Amino acid sequence: MLQGRVTVNGEAVRELGSKADPSHDDIRVDGRRVKLPERHRYVLLNKPRGYVTTRSDPEKRPTVIDLLRGVREYVYPVGRLDFDSEGLLLLTNDGELAAQLTHPSHGIARVYEVHVAGVPDAHDVERLTKGVTIDGRRTGPADIQLSPGRHGGHARLYITIREGRNRQVRKMFDAIGHPVDHLTRVAIGPIRDTRLATGHWRDLTPAEVAALKRSTRDRARSAAPAPAPRRRRQ
Repeated sequence: MLQGRVTVNGEAVRELGSKADPSHDDIRVDGRRVKLPERHRYVLLNKPRGYVTTRSDPEKRPTVIDLLRGVREYVYPVGRLDFDSEGLLLLTNDGELAAQLTHPSHGIARVYEVHVAGVPDAHDVERLTKGVTIDGRRTGPADIQLSPGRHGGHARLYITIREGRNRQVRKMFDAIGHPVDHLTRVAIGPIRDTRLATGHWRDLTPAEVAALKRSTRDRARSAAPAPAPRRRRQ
């Protein structure tokens, strides 16, 4: 510092004991910026309808980032949640975990509460369970739980899928002739929170982060092919 090799926001700082905040100030030594080790942040948001699941939108629609007041880290959404859908959404700056959660081989379960027109019969439910063709490709198996009774002319179901294709749940119900009226994601792997208000967010607890990472490892191990049996020497 006494040699004038340290600058803060472009100004040389020679006084020992001077203070600066690396998260806000441009601190350099010999012209090279000093950066703190990145701290991973794991945010759970209860997304409302009418928000785009992206950091920015060319159409200037509100984005989920607009809801994260107080989060200074550069976090980004993990996977999709449609503009017209609501529910739990993870945002993080942990690129490794985000890649694991969105990679098809890990198949992390996502649970949705769905209100659809009419009441799907047993045949419709079986079709969803086995997979239907959307966008020229067959979906993977789904778990379906149909709530008894009608709800204002609609049926309520819970569907669990392990894929993340664009508007997949809506397209699956379109394929069986029961379009979705309302869709809410209620679980991402082991993560649930029925008390988080719509439009609000919170940080995941260390235990939740550990459970999420453990679920990706467990799914990867279960999806890995079994090793070929070793041949016994004759």
